[in-house]
Amino acid sequence: MVSGLINANPVVYERKERQTRSAPGDVDEYASFVSLMLLQHIRDVKDPEYPYSLEQLKVITEDAIEVDDKRSYVRVTFTPTVEHCSMATVIGLCLRVKLMRSLPQRYKVDIRVAPGSHASEAAVNKQLNDKERVAAALENPNLVDMVDECLAPSYG
Repeated sequence: MVSGLINANPVVYERKERQTRSAPGDVDEYASFVSLMLLQHIRDVKDPEYPYSLEQLKVITEDAIEVDDKRSYVRVTFTPTVEHCSMATVIGLCLRVKLMRSLPQRYKVDIRVAPGSHASEAAVNKQLNDKERVAAALENPNLVDMVDECLAPSYG
C-alpha cells in the first residue's frame, strides 16, 4: 500500500461469481470464451494502492478484453479509478506480466488505458506497449517486487 493516496475512498464493487462455460461452438463464442478465461486469470490482480482486486475496483471488466485468436491478438483496456492515477503504468505492467505468464507466446498483447480515463493516456499507452520500456521496467527489482505482490494469490 502507498500512503498519500490520490483517491482515498475508491468505490468498491461486489465480486462477480466465477462463471463457467462449456466449450464454444463457433468463432464468436470462442472469442467470448477466451475473453472470460483471460478475465479469470487477471481478475484477482491486486491494485498496487488498495487491498482490493482490479475487478473489485472495476479497473478491469470482461467487456474490456478483446481476443482475436486467428491473429493471435489480445487487447486489454483498463480504467484507472481516477484521471491522475499515479499507478496506471504499474497496473498495466501487472496485467502485461500476468498475461505473459498465462498466454502462449504466439499472442501479441496490447494493454491500454480506456480512452479519456487518464490525463496522460498517450504516454501511459506508449510505455505499456513498448518492448524496450517494458523490459527495462522488469529489470528494476523494486518494480518487479511490486508487480509480484500484485500478482500473488490472495487467500481471503
